[in-house]
Amino acid sequence: MQLVFLIIGVIILLILISAVKINPFLALVTTSIFVGIIGGMSPASCLRSILTGIGDTLGSLLLILTFGAMIGKLIEESGAALSITQNLSNFFGEKHMQVVFIVTGFLVGLPMIYNASFLVLIPLAYAYSASSKRSLLYFGIPMSATLSIAHGYLPPHPAPTTVCTLYEAQINTTLVWGLAASVPAIILAGPLLSKIFKNIYVLPPKEYIQNEMSNENLPSFWISALTALLPVLLMLTSVATSSFGNLQEGSSTNSLVTFLGDPNIALMITAVAACYTLGIRRGRNIPDIMKSLEKSVSNIAIILLVIAGGGAFKQVLIDSGVADFIKDLVMSFHFNPILMAWIIAALMRLAVGSATVAAITAAGIMLSVVRTDAMSAEIMVLATCSGSLMFSHFNDIGFWMFKEYYGVSIKQTFMIWTLMESIVAVVGLATSLILAQIGI
Repeated sequence: MQLVFLIIGVIILLILISAVKINPFLALVTTSIFVGIIGGMSPASCLRSILTGIGDTLGSLLLILTFGAMIGKLIEESGAALSITQNLSNFFGEKHMQVVFIVTGFLVGLPMIYNASFLVLIPLAYAYSASSKRSLLYFGIPMSATLSIAHGYLPPHPAPTTVCTLYEAQINTTLVWGLAASVPAIILAGPLLSKIFKNIYVLPPKEYIQNEMSNENLPSFWISALTALLPVLLMLTSVATSSFGNLQEGSSTNSLVTFLGDPNIALMITAVAACYTLGIRRGRNIPDIMKSLEKSVSNIAIILLVIAGGGAFKQVLIDSGVADFIKDLVMSFHFNPILMAWIIAALMRLAVGSATVAAITAAGIMLSVVRTDAMSAEIMVLATCSGSLMFSHFNDIGFWMFKEYYGVSIKQTFMIWTLMESIVAVVGLATSLILAQIGI
């Protein structure tokens, strides 16, 4: 019966989000109550599970997502993205502008959620398209692919970070595997895909073109790039030290490196550093900077609520016994857990549109399997999150942003955006299977 309860719950979730248009947080909490009660839990115990799930999930994610939002806001307001683009353009030259937008997209996309980073970079794509007379898609496809990959594969973005927490995976190691998958995904879904559609010539709308991009009062390239990369460098240093270093375990140096490489601390250090490098150093006063940081946190409030709802759903699945049933079902039929997690996430994406909701919901369903299977939890994070990028269509805001900002038809959006997202999803699955095969 547990499988029936889960199917009914998922159907209700889909109806509430897709048909009734209820906010995903309310839909997840409502579905959690329904699944818990029909699964045999008392109303009081169901409520306790929901509160426990919300507390456990947000407790480990709140600092990461909050500091990430602060860094992204400072990058946006300081002009750091423009500085990076201009300097890379001067270095690589006009013939390699796709590389420029890939690198810029990666640096800007690391701390910022997809929608925000897209809106920061799209004026730059407009400007370079107008000045070079190249199709907007020449810049836009690699840029959008890179932003989507960072958002879907890499902590500290909401979906991979939340799934790390649910699977009890190491965020730093997940970052390493996400970076490994990013290279082929960016190449295939970026420059190579853009060649297929090179005959679709799209110019930016005249009212949005920035004909002259001012260098006035911009932060330097190195300040901009190092600020964006600082949390990743700290996290990767911690991984390298623990995996390949010769530091004695328990030594003060090893403890310090591990402490600084913790995602919470790495992002906090970067947020504080960004207040100086992208704020005070450029003449802003502290009260003004604090207003920007407050605004950045308010902008991610709904994302935090969706994650909280996902945590509630996860805990109810565990406490009601549904998760254990799924675990037994997978083990008895010998399903590949990587493939199953990817398929569930892909189907959820097809149904609800939101990659974050799809990844969190799939993780809740697969939770018990991950915790008892010999499979690496970090690989399972990559598989789940990459699956959540599959099948983007009308119910995904990214679909409509691509269509409207690039000025293409719905048919062309399916041909380009949906195909691009599907390539990214399949590359993530392939990388996960390869990593599992070689025994990572």
